[in-house]
Parts: sequence; structure tokens; C-alpha cells
Amino acid sequence: MSILVIAEHNNSELAPVTRNVVAAAQQIGGDIHVLVAGKSTDSVAEEAAKITGVTKVLNSVADHYEHALAENLSNLVASVASDYGHVLAAATTTGKNFMPRVAALMDVEQVSEIIAVESADTFKRPIYAGNAIATVQSADPIKVLTVRGTAFEPAGLDGSASIESLAAQEDAGISEFVGEELAVSDRPELTAAGVVVSGGRGMQNGDNFELLYKVADKLGAAVGASRAAVDEGFVPNDMQVGQTGKIVAPELYIAVGISGQIQHLAGMKDSKVIVAINKDEEAPIFQVADYGLVADLFEALPELEKAL
Repeated sequence: MSILVIAEHNNSELAPVTRNVVAAAQQIGGDIHVLVAGKSTDSVAEEAAKITGVTKVLNSVADHYEHALAENLSNLVASVASDYGHVLAAATTTGKNFMPRVAALMDVEQVSEIIAVESADTFKRPIYAGNAIATVQSADPIKVLTVRGTAFEPAGLDGSASIESLAAQEDAGISEFVGEELAVSDRPELTAAGVVVSGGRGMQNGDNFELLYKVADKLGAAVGASRAAVDEGFVPNDMQVGQTGKIVAPELYIAVGISGQIQHLAGMKDSKVIVAINKDEEAPIFQVADYGLVADLFEALPELEKAL
């Protein structure tokens, strides 16, 4: 049967992670359709149509889809899901919000955060903060899956899928969008950056993160933080990397003043090259680091910035 991928977007641009989800769908095999739901999403649908392997794009336009409210989006997905063998979405905050509702409406299980496809009904996913990998086989007629985007290389952009309009479902009327406060930064988005520089409790306070910002700006990097740094109030929680934060897998990850608790490692250990700077030579972060520097970060960071 065909596979339905739910696109993630901001109503004007397709989120890069959608291409990673399509790549996962390609490994399952079959026709791949992409569902775009939002307000004024014609440009998003055109982007989705260019993804390699996609044969059809369903574009559903309505005001109540603008902010991807889970109550409305899940009803739309469930209305067409019976025509597919698999329904996939990214394991982002948006995907984690509406996909369990889809599974409940379809009365099937959800297989969360898959990192590998063994066959059309068997998938691998991390458990215990990534310390073990579970192989899960689903016997449900429709497989509802969320995909850890960092585990799959993004699909190409040489496709030419057809675009069809999909009638919107009625507004569920049980939730409404009130507002949002978005962090504004000239630096790359954390989950899409090729280089990430993160600070932990060792930074001591929020003002000291300026040392990281200077290095990050030289490298064109995004800046992240451990949960400890977020809990201490050094930086906002949208910078958190880890099991309960954002999952990243950049080409280069620099961990500064981060001890390397298991929850943090779960969010970054798939990075291609890991560099750790910590004055405690026994810190767990050094067990996963490709390069480790035992040093006082307040001396090392200014020297690193100067060298760069």
C-alpha cells in the first residue's frame, strides 16, 4: 500500500526534516504521498512535490490548519489514513503532539522515533535514553510512525509529483491558537545546523554564554545547552539539547562545561565529530568524544576564539 508523510512547515516553507521522513518512507517501499495542511500553503506543496520519491502531494488549505493544532490536524490525517499502509511524521514537538491522536483515532499503536527500517512492519527505535535499541514489529493494518530525522539522510530534490487539493475537515472547535513567543536569532536553527556549540552547568551563569556565542559566530554555528544549564535559568529552554530537548546530529558538536549525563548524550551522540572541553577528566562526556580537552573553559574558549 501507499505511504502518507505529513509535511512540517511554517505555511511558507517546508521544514527540512520532512525530507528525512520521506527518506525513511523510501526504505519501507511503495508510493509516497505527502500531506500539506495549513493556510496559503501552495508554495509549500510545490516544494514537497520536488522531493525525490514523492508521487503525489495532497494540499489541504484552511484557516484552522494555520498553526497545526493537534485536534484539527489529527482529524484530517485520520480522515485519509485508511487509504494507506503507513502514516509517517517527524518526531518533533509538532509530530509528537498530533500523531498519538491519529493512532488513537485509528485504534492502532504508534511506533515512536524510529531510527531504522528493517522491513515494512519492523522498525528500530531507541529506549532507555538511547542505551538500548528495541526492534518493534507491528501487526496493525496501518502503521503510525514518528521518525527521528537525524537517523536518515534527507531525500533529494529532483522529483515532480502531482499536486491535488484535499478538502478540509471542520474545525474541531475544542482548542484555539492564542499566541507564540519565538526566539529570534541570526544563527542557524539548532536541529538543522551543521555545527553546534553547547554549554552546560560549567558555564556558571547566563552571561558567560557570551563566550560560546563568540565562538559560534566564528564557526557559523548554532548554540545549545544542557538541561542543567536550562534548569539553572542560564538560557531559554528552546536551546536545550537532550532526551527531553532537541535531538541534533551535526557534522561537529562542541560540548563545553557539560559533564555528559545520559539524557544529554541521547540528544547528540549521533553527531559526526564530538569535541568536549571540561576541567574534569573523569566526565562521562569524554567517553563519547572524538576529541577531548581537559581545561578550564574560561581559559580555553577565549583562546579558541582567538585562534579561529
